[in-house]
Amino acid sequence: MKDQPIGIFDSGVGGLTVAHAIKQILPGENLIYFGDTAHLPYGDKSEEAIRYYSEKITEFLLSNNSKVVLIACNSATASAFDYLKEEYAGKTILIDVINPVIDYISTRNFKKIGVIGTKRTISSDTYAQKVAAKSPGTQIVSLATPLFVPMIEEGFIFDDISNAIIRTYLSADSLSDIQALILGCTHYPIIRNQINKFFNFNVEVVDSARIVASVLRETLEKNNLLNDKGFLKDQFFVSDYTDYFEKIARMFFEGEINLKKADIWN
Repeated sequence: MKDQPIGIFDSGVGGLTVAHAIKQILPGENLIYFGDTAHLPYGDKSEEAIRYYSEKITEFLLSNNSKVVLIACNSATASAFDYLKEEYAGKTILIDVINPVIDYISTRNFKKIGVIGTKRTISSDTYAQKVAAKSPGTQIVSLATPLFVPMIEEGFIFDDISNAIIRTYLSADSLSDIQALILGCTHYPIIRNQINKFFNFNVEVVDSARIVASVLRETLEKNNLLNDKGFLKDQFFVSDYTDYFEKIARMFFEGEINLKKADIWN
């Protein structure tokens, strides 16, 4: 099973930030990535819909021999991770993008932190509950930033439009005096530099990509699943083809990628 791929899924391009971090930390691993571009953004979908999408994608990744399934989406983690864990107990290893960040936060001495994410992630209260349980001395403030995902998916980054939206959201009074900001969506690291600039680099901006990639490495080592052969056969699937997805994927993975459309809903 060592040379089987790592399955990763997200609603769109956001999970590519996690996939990129995995390739940096685990260069010998093969990836199979599924971006559910037909249904993005997940942040405004119901919990039932997200569970349905997540289960179908997990089945697809397992049918393609994934040795591990990584949910590289905060909305899917908040709505479907516990359900999938129970549903696939004993069948595969599931890794999410929220719990590793909570573990990281617990090792720091932050007094006040902010978390931004989609409406679904923020309304689930997952981060606030988990931080309160593991780091009771830390105050956490949550803010939904629903325009970030469609803004990024439409390619509005590094321009006046994105800067105006970022400034409007992050100027919220609730985020004043925070010491750290959790990027509660895997799309957000794409605009991490702009977020850092807004806070004049005085706030630790925490994204899950490298944290999760490190947890994945530990999990593979623990289960004797680390690929030591390094046959690179990365595959990228989308539920609806978009030029922008391919452009971002090539940016992260430097060159041609094997991008295919997969209709897994029938």
